[in-house]
Amino acid sequence: MNNDKVLKINNKSNKPDNIVLRDNDIMERCIKIENKLPKFMKDYFIYLKGSVAVSTRYAYLEDINFFCNYLVESQELTKAEISKDITLNEFNNIKARDVNLFLGDYCSRYYKHTEKNTLIFENNNRALARKKSSLSTLFKFLYRNEQLDNNITDGFNPIKLPKPQPDAIKRLDIDEVAKMLDAVESGEGLTEKEKVYWKKTKLRDKAILALFVTYGLRLNELRELNISSFNFSRGEFKIFRKRGKEVLMPINHTCEIVVKDYIFNERPESEVLPDEVKDALFLSLQRKRLTSKAIRELVKKYTSISMETTRNNGYSPHKLRATAATSLIQTGFSIYDVQNLLDHDNVTTTQLYAAHKKNVKRDIVNNFEWVDNDDNLEEIKEIDKEINNNI
Repeated sequence: MNNDKVLKINNKSNKPDNIVLRDNDIMERCIKIENKLPKFMKDYFIYLKGSVAVSTRYAYLEDINFFCNYLVESQELTKAEISKDITLNEFNNIKARDVNLFLGDYCSRYYKHTEKNTLIFENNNRALARKKSSLSTLFKFLYRNEQLDNNITDGFNPIKLPKPQPDAIKRLDIDEVAKMLDAVESGEGLTEKEKVYWKKTKLRDKAILALFVTYGLRLNELRELNISSFNFSRGEFKIFRKRGKEVLMPINHTCEIVVKDYIFNERPESEVLPDEVKDALFLSLQRKRLTSKAIRELVKKYTSISMETTRNNGYSPHKLRATAATSLIQTGFSIYDVQNLLDHDNVTTTQLYAAHKKNVKRDIVNNFEWVDNDDNLEEIKEIDKEINNNI
């Protein structure tokens, strides 16, 4: 896109302009990568446009570009000097073993040399699995599209991912959530320098934290909220989730109060703001939409206070998502209700949070007695005592 031209939006969709702009920015980055890749992949690029979310499309293209750069650097499977010049015939000669060497040998640890430094890059199994997935979709598509002679993906080595362990899930306990919200209310635990900014942003910060721990929102879901996202008269607000899903959420009393308090008593009036942020809900002191980095730092700061640890050991927004999940399950909501609220694709993800509900089996059977008569209970106890004495 020509930077000299002003980008104007003719938006006829249900998406707010900021979501359209965000997606457009990712699409522009996708196009830049596509322009660096071989022309024979054009049909694959079209396939990605219609089959995956824009963020996934970008991630896949980055991985494929990385693989093509590797082919050029190694000079073992192509004579091309740049990725764009790799031929379909050269790609057709790639074997499963070549991809396995790339993933298992090169990607696990590789080096980049600069004029001053040598940088070491290391990928864990999760990162390697994503690269494998990106390459698998490419090779499978080119085979189905009759551009490659064989489907080599069956020969890709498996990459074992560690099974998620419930005890490894980091989240705040209920009393720590209360302490975190108290800290943003009172400023207790903040440094003198932090208190200078806190006085100007405490209503904003409280609204952000309350939304995180109530709804388990993802970072981008919260960041992209607008004033127009909220319909207080109907008691609901709209969020845009992964894969472009539009969802209406009921707003509870607490969140309605803290959001309104921020809008009416701390946020600058929309009339004095630039057009691009007039509708943005959460603003920085520079009157711009709050960045992802700023939200992470904000959450890290207040969670570190609640856990009485250093700022570096504070939690990320995703840990507040885990906090919301475990708190709801501990309160008594079913995993299916929590799955729906948090937008988990698979209920097994939600079950990891359910494992944190302590003594769940004991609670169930202790509160599900069939015999209510005290005399019968005493008789059962006597029988039990007699049996124990005879063992």
